[in-house]
Amino acid sequence: MRVGDDAQTKEGVSVGTLRSEGSAADLTSSDEGYHKDLGNRQVQMIAIGGAIGVGLFLGAGGRLKEIGPALILAYLTCGLAAFFVMRALGELVVHRPSSGSFVTYSKEFIGPWAGFVAGWTFWVNWAFTGVAELTAIGIYIHKWLPDMPQWVSALVALAIVCAVNMISVKLFGELEFWFAIIKVLAITTFLVVGTWLVVSHAEIGNGFAGPQNLFTGGGVWSDFFPLGFGIALLSLQAVIFAYNGVEMVGIAAGEAKDPKRIIPKAVNSVAWRIALFYCGSVLLLVMILPWTAYGPTESPFVLVFSQLGVPAAGDIMNLVVITAAFSSVNSGLYSTGRILRSMAADRQAPAFTAKVSSRGVPAGGIALTAIIYVFGVILNYLVPSKAFDIAIAVAGLGTIITWSSFLVAHIAMRRKVARGELEAPKFRMPWAPWSNYLTLAFLLLVVVLLGFSHDIAGKVAFYSIPLVAAALAIGWYAVRKRSSEVAVGGPPTTGR
Repeated sequence: MRVGDDAQTKEGVSVGTLRSEGSAADLTSSDEGYHKDLGNRQVQMIAIGGAIGVGLFLGAGGRLKEIGPALILAYLTCGLAAFFVMRALGELVVHRPSSGSFVTYSKEFIGPWAGFVAGWTFWVNWAFTGVAELTAIGIYIHKWLPDMPQWVSALVALAIVCAVNMISVKLFGELEFWFAIIKVLAITTFLVVGTWLVVSHAEIGNGFAGPQNLFTGGGVWSDFFPLGFGIALLSLQAVIFAYNGVEMVGIAAGEAKDPKRIIPKAVNSVAWRIALFYCGSVLLLVMILPWTAYGPTESPFVLVFSQLGVPAAGDIMNLVVITAAFSSVNSGLYSTGRILRSMAADRQAPAFTAKVSSRGVPAGGIALTAIIYVFGVILNYLVPSKAFDIAIAVAGLGTIITWSSFLVAHIAMRRKVARGELEAPKFRMPWAPWSNYLTLAFLLLVVVLLGFSHDIAGKVAFYSIPLVAAALAIGWYAVRKRSSEVAVGGPPTTGR
């Protein structure tokens, strides 16, 4: 398959004549053809909506069962890492908004190979994230329709989000806005109701809500780490996945109306909302019911509202978490389509992924990701009980590599600023570069811990590392010459 050879067609916008010589125009020209239809309210909700998905709505239940109240500390630690990643990305975006996002920044500040690695790793990340979310939809719908196969629900969901993404970015933004509103309202409702349950020591399940549910083992250490500190450490890789999606705001910048004003607001709002929604929710879950009450097959939020005895409360929350999963698949198609098109401009992705429809949609890239999602549906048919865990383990690994690319590119940009080669953006990452180094060290620790995982999903992710590295090396070897021609303004790439 030829890479980057995309002729201008009636329904597409050519990027074949792009050249990258380091200028702002060159590095952002792959945004041509997009419609700048995302406003402040949409970008704000895309940012927060991207960070709230099945990692919280479904994954929190299984993790509580596995490690106990220590999950609170795991979410807090990973949330701090996500905060620094968001601030690094925010500074890069203010420097130069681009729908190519970190692919553009990795290419500019590290090198073409880094853009290739970052782009394809991100694609693998969201390909498996989409599989996890489609699996979650099947699990949630199974609560209502126990006779419907899990793969059927996943296939229907995929068809819906594909249609939305193919129509227009404005429809995507509007739908994602309302998806995010539903998720935020649901979490806010839970926080209010959960706080009332705890403060009033309400009777729920076989006991009473309250701080006493945090202290059932006779000591602080044994209470927070009932299954051991090592188990809590091993959970970090799965918890990292919960924050997957915070980078969506960087990709949305290329189609935002006023990115240099909107993006800093979005980044800052996501930081405090993550702390409130994730850490606050998990803390309340542990205080409302004993951590042993939760499990991997049911959303902890659905469990709590079902235990309250409020008519249809559990069904309403089940609808909310289905919405959250839809939102994440929707975002995955959106983001990977833009990233693939940016890479195709440098001949690092298949030529057809560069094409943009008359509606301003990168239809080729969306179609490629959708094909992989179909394989996810097949995975749900073959191993429905393991599909979710395997998908989030591999996606979590992709999240770590993607985040690392932000941090390294940001370090390189700061060095150029220090040398006077670039103007320092007004929006700055705090305590850089030391905050970069500490966050990178933490992400490396999470990868190392994968090797000690006891479950099959973690082992699949760990042993896939050399396979992923080999695939990326082979891929770069195959495209490096064509990519170099684009970088130095080589022969025209107009298609035949």
